[in-house]
Amino acid sequence: MDVCAAGSALLFLLPLLLVIALIIRHDTPGSILFRQERVGRDGKKFLMLKFRSMIRTAEDDLAGLLDRNEGAGVLFKMKNDPRITPVGRVLRKYSLDEIPQLWNIVKGDMSLVGPRPPLQSEVASYEPHVHRRLYIKPGLTGMWQVNGRSNLDWDESVRLDLYYVENWSLAGDLMIIWRTFKTVIQPVGAY
Repeated sequence: MDVCAAGSALLFLLPLLLVIALIIRHDTPGSILFRQERVGRDGKKFLMLKFRSMIRTAEDDLAGLLDRNEGAGVLFKMKNDPRITPVGRVLRKYSLDEIPQLWNIVKGDMSLVGPRPPLQSEVASYEPHVHRRLYIKPGLTGMWQVNGRSNLDWDESVRLDLYYVENWSLAGDLMIIWRTFKTVIQPVGAY
């Protein structure tokens, strides 16, 4: 189901993908896609794709912003992150920067629904019980996205992800996908 749905979505969204790529290219210098190593099912690492929504030096500039972290737990979050480009703000608000992850789903690294794909540095900081998030593939969307996104604190994000892992069902996935469309159209907690 994941591969068929993601492949079909990529074909359907191809015109939008091309328009977004042209806008990013025109907005700021740098590549159109952002590739970042993430940790998937059973700790397997993979390169996650996103449309680039930050300046080219964003990864290098992070160290200078750590003291302004507004996130909780192991996540870095900042509402007015100076590294985000003007186009990137719009892409992030409506989750358009996430569309290239459909390719990760086609490749089998991700699923349509699942826990947020973590960075290796986040996994290294997990408490033992949090490693259960890695029992299944990470998702393009999930409980965290339809229940507050960046407004959630770390403990709440973990609770939702672990609930999903332990109570997975096809009906639950379909409900999350349905709620994701509503969340993208009426974004709350996206930055």
